[in-house]
Amino acid sequence: MTTKATDIIRTKVAVVGAGPAGSTASICLAKEKIEHVIFDKAVFPREKVCGDGLSGKVVHLLQEIDSGLLDAMARQTDKFLGSWGVRFVAPNGKELEVPYKDKDGQSKYAPGYVARRMDFDYFLVQNLDPRWSDRRFGYELKAVQPEKDHIRLEFRHAGRTVVCQADLVIAADGDRSRIARQLNGRRMRTNHYYAGIRAYYRNVTGLSERNYIELHFVKEALPGYFWIFPLPGGSVNAGLDMPADEVRRKRINLRRLMETIIKEHPEISARFRGAEREGRISGWGLPIAAENHPLSGERFMLTGDAGALIDPFTGEGIGNAMISGRLAAQVAANAVRENDYSARRLSVYDGLVRERLQKELELSEKIRRLARRPWLFNFLFSRINANAKMRELFSNMYNDLDVRAKLKTPSFYLRLLLNKEKDRSRPVVPE
Repeated sequence: MTTKATDIIRTKVAVVGAGPAGSTASICLAKEKIEHVIFDKAVFPREKVCGDGLSGKVVHLLQEIDSGLLDAMARQTDKFLGSWGVRFVAPNGKELEVPYKDKDGQSKYAPGYVARRMDFDYFLVQNLDPRWSDRRFGYELKAVQPEKDHIRLEFRHAGRTVVCQADLVIAADGDRSRIARQLNGRRMRTNHYYAGIRAYYRNVTGLSERNYIELHFVKEALPGYFWIFPLPGGSVNAGLDMPADEVRRKRINLRRLMETIIKEHPEISARFRGAEREGRISGWGLPIAAENHPLSGERFMLTGDAGALIDPFTGEGIGNAMISGRLAAQVAANAVRENDYSARRLSVYDGLVRERLQKELELSEKIRRLARRPWLFNFLFSRINANAKMRELFSNMYNDLDVRAKLKTPSFYLRLLLNKEKDRSRPVVPE
């Protein structure tokens, strides 16, 4: 990597964006001993609008990449709160508490965590390896241009123009990725987009002692949901997301709907009666993985939100972003060693992402479509609550694709209707 007085940076690999996808790519490139430059328009720590949930994917991935990372994160109990499950609430108010599945029950770490994105992203940035990564923060990407033997990236920094000539670009620049638009031709499609808003509150009551995150499938928000995620220090992240096309078609004001839910919903309003909001309500877009599209091309790969990899049903974004960043780093390291940045060489990345995520994302998209029916949620939660076997089945949903496959098949609901899934090991709890 070289920097000249003319503000030109030359590098084999440029990572654009230092969120979970970009930082994971950088950490993994460093482990491969690949020099690279990582850019971000922000200076860390910085605010980031998000639901703030760190799923089991994040926990497992950190442990796989470097167990020291997970250990360091878990020790910061003032910033990272362990979570042991999910509380689902159907449109009719019936609750279903589902503990996260712990495969061996011996881990010293929580199966999931909740943390403000400001803290989590800063944690990752602090663990970038300066021996291999040249960190350029406060650099705003202004232009992208493919050249004969590199990609030209033009940044604005401290009032000056800085040009980076990169053999390969890993795009981690978010849902409005300039790189995806310029090099991949990707455009926002409202039917493959969710609109989300969130705010922080203090003094919300009724939280789980095990720090369960909560998903409330409020009828007015389906197939989206209202959430309450507990945070360190007693605060919560509360938010709402809905399909962008439905928001537009019905002319829904998300902020007004969220405030109405907090003030008037039968169960939720009582819990927020003495709550105080910290700061403003903020919004952002979630590009969901609702269709197959190229994630790479000549000299570039798209990761995280730039590649539209958010789970359509669970809203999983951080874990999928980190998975894609790790896979992109793996492919980039081999491309550097082979000096081959062709579209054909980098298409290996698409295959790896499909192998790791596609089946899961396709199943989630089918379940998302079912989620438009309030009666289905009411019926499903009622049956699960009355059946220990079904509760066990549902607790595996986030990690077991066979379970998700069951949830999307009509025959599964027919068996429930006919009570064929009855648990005979214990009495049925009356509804």
